[in-house]
Amino acid sequence: MNRENTDRSGLAQVRLGVHSYLFTEFWSDTALDILDVARELGAEFMEIGVGDDVQFTPRLTRQRAEVLGLRLCLGPGNAWPLECDLSSDLAEERALGLAWHQRQVDLAAELGAMVYGGALYGHPGVVKRRIAPPDEYERIAERLHRLAEYGRKRGVLLVVEPMSHFRTHIANTPQQIMRLAAMADHPNLRVALDTYHLITEVRDYRAAIVATASKLWGLHACENDRGSPGGGLVPWGQVFAGLAEIDFSGYILLESYNSAQGDFAQRRGMFHNVCPDPAAFVRQGFAFIRSQLPLRPAPP
Repeated sequence: MNRENTDRSGLAQVRLGVHSYLFTEFWSDTALDILDVARELGAEFMEIGVGDDVQFTPRLTRQRAEVLGLRLCLGPGNAWPLECDLSSDLAEERALGLAWHQRQVDLAAELGAMVYGGALYGHPGVVKRRIAPPDEYERIAERLHRLAEYGRKRGVLLVVEPMSHFRTHIANTPQQIMRLAAMADHPNLRVALDTYHLITEVRDYRAAIVATASKLWGLHACENDRGSPGGGLVPWGQVFAGLAEIDFSGYILLESYNSAQGDFAQRRGMFHNVCPDPAAFVRQGFAFIRSQLPLRPAPP
């Protein structure tokens, strides 16, 4: 296999990964060969979208990933009941949300996944156009703390990310996600940034990255149109300047939706054909990212 072999120091310690949605909408036991493809393309980790409509045998996915040396992450990108919401005004729905996320953490532990992450603080797509209740962050933080502790006991890191104001009203900026993480106050809780979501929320990507330095686990590297990074509107010079300034050594993930699989991309709100060929998408994205990082071949 033609796998990237690098000596990692400073920024060279970044790990490159891919999201399962580049290849398929529903992870399943018939999707295991995607792990091989991802590893062949140079990925060191994969995030798998999970939810109530995703059924597979965790043991099989874990075994294949371990053989390949591919680490796993989980994100709640598939069916996620609206009433399961840590930000709900209703205590019973916040309780349902905590229980639902705990089940996903259990799945992550069964898979041997290192992370369960996403916009866990609310429900993506729910945007309440109002002045926030004064206790909204407090009640979210309390549940996030409990979920992070649950993850700690199961050996799964919790990672939260801000999303654009088109997807959530809760945490849109790096400052907001850091405030929420500080209020949750748990060492098993980290943050990630997504260049696609930040394009509508920040004007200085370098400052955004620096602001999250103490808790930054990873970066979703996507163009403003959800295409492969490079050539769009994202100010990549600022991005990599910020990563260099904080001596980043975390995870960089390529994320988009396969636009060749029926109406998958359209149902996700992506109406242009930016990922008809996942292998080409990944090669282009990885090549661009590597061109910005001081990677060098490892000695024989």
